[in-house]
Amino acid sequence: MLNQPVPDFALPATSDKTIQLSDFLGKYVVVYFYPKDSTPGCTTQGMQFRDAYADFQQANTDIVGISRDSVKSHENFKAKFSFPFELLADTEEIACGIFGVMKMKNMYGKQVRGIERSTFVINPQGELIREWRGVKVDGHAQEVLTFIQSLSR
Repeated sequence: MLNQPVPDFALPATSDKTIQLSDFLGKYVVVYFYPKDSTPGCTTQGMQFRDAYADFQQANTDIVGISRDSVKSHENFKAKFSFPFELLADTEEIACGIFGVMKMKNMYGKQVRGIERSTFVINPQGELIREWRGVKVDGHAQEVLTFIQSLSR
């Protein structure tokens, strides 16, 4: 899928919005998938993207977070940690399917199907230009920002 146009999709989001991928044409967009609202790793990841948000904006980049949680759950998560970007509710796994992020994982010794923490960068033309799968949270937002900043040098 790298260097290919990403199929357009629309999902319900925080702030009473429905967000379509094509809304971001003309800028870079970071699409990050995370397993669950208000869990330690996902909270840390969101806070790192939040803390770097102004730098992403300066680099003509928007951010959206996607999980299978409901919009109501997302609203609480976003408000609690003051995320300046929208969270999209992919309860039907539409975007999860496009990006292929659903995996079998071990949770307390049981096999469960869930989102593999993954991040994707889409260029202003709507093409996927970078992906990270099986993301480790610490320092990841900075790594994504550094990659985007390197594009404009």
